[in-house]
Amino acid sequence: MTITESRAESGPTTITVTPHSPTIGAEIGGIDLGAELSDGTISEIRQALLDWKVLFFRDQDITTDRHLAFARRFGDLEIHPFGDPHPDHPEVLRITHGENAPGLENGWHSDVTWRVEPSLGSVLRMLDGPEVGGDTLFADMYEAYEGLPDDVKEKVEGRTARHDFTRFKIGMRKRGATEEQIATVEEKFPNPHHPVIRTHPETGRKGIYVNSAFAVEIDGMDPDESEELLQILYRQANYPEYQVRLRWRANTIAFWDNRSVQHYAVSDYYPQTRVVERVTIIGDAPYYAADQAPTDLPPRPFKGQIELDRRGVDWRRRR
Repeated sequence: MTITESRAESGPTTITVTPHSPTIGAEIGGIDLGAELSDGTISEIRQALLDWKVLFFRDQDITTDRHLAFARRFGDLEIHPFGDPHPDHPEVLRITHGENAPGLENGWHSDVTWRVEPSLGSVLRMLDGPEVGGDTLFADMYEAYEGLPDDVKEKVEGRTARHDFTRFKIGMRKRGATEEQIATVEEKFPNPHHPVIRTHPETGRKGIYVNSAFAVEIDGMDPDESEELLQILYRQANYPEYQVRLRWRANTIAFWDNRSVQHYAVSDYYPQTRVVERVTIIGDAPYYAADQAPTDLPPRPFKGQIELDRRGVDWRRRR
């Protein structure tokens, strides 16, 4: 797929969109994120993001200012309250791992779902990384939802779940924060209750919106049943058919839609160093609308065991 756009100030340019899997992940070529991009180009990138959920940009040797400028074309930016901010730009979250700080993000999650209005998307730039290792996987939560057995869908659609920043509280305690200080932060970021199945505000598609990092319990449900259903929903991200894997290299940028994907940062490079900078675009309050999903979706390309699981067929009992 090739998108061509004409710009009077610099002549025609060509943006290429190269899918990396049938439903998720595409590499965007023919673009310099360090340049001033036209509204038309931004519109095409936004559409590619909606179509492919995560976009990869290679060989983007840009400044922090241009990183911020690109992200701002898609919305206002948040300041992460628990991270290591950039000394000059509070909207930039610098994440550094190495011998004294092993990677901790190797679990499926969507960024900041503990906010009342979680993020629209994240734009992450690789500054320094291992020669091999430190990949990031992304999982398509639309297809993860579509792959659920009907009886599971019936149990979770329309329900909400409580989210909490528990792991950040653990880090605060390790750094010596008092319970009074933690309580003050909890008042600032009260636990939100988001739909278990979220309707995407731009595409209308349904996707799983609980994750093992921040979702605590399904509201109004027996704790054991809640935990059983949450584990089923979490496992949906584990199917390779729903995933795309990014092997980073210097000056690679990934832009993903936190409303439709979860991601997993592989921690297999200790004690080597990995340094990235993330800029996060503020989103809106998640909601669920049963009748908003589009009806003209292409057929699912997934067969074999993944289809048997969707139909609730236990092949082990049929041997």
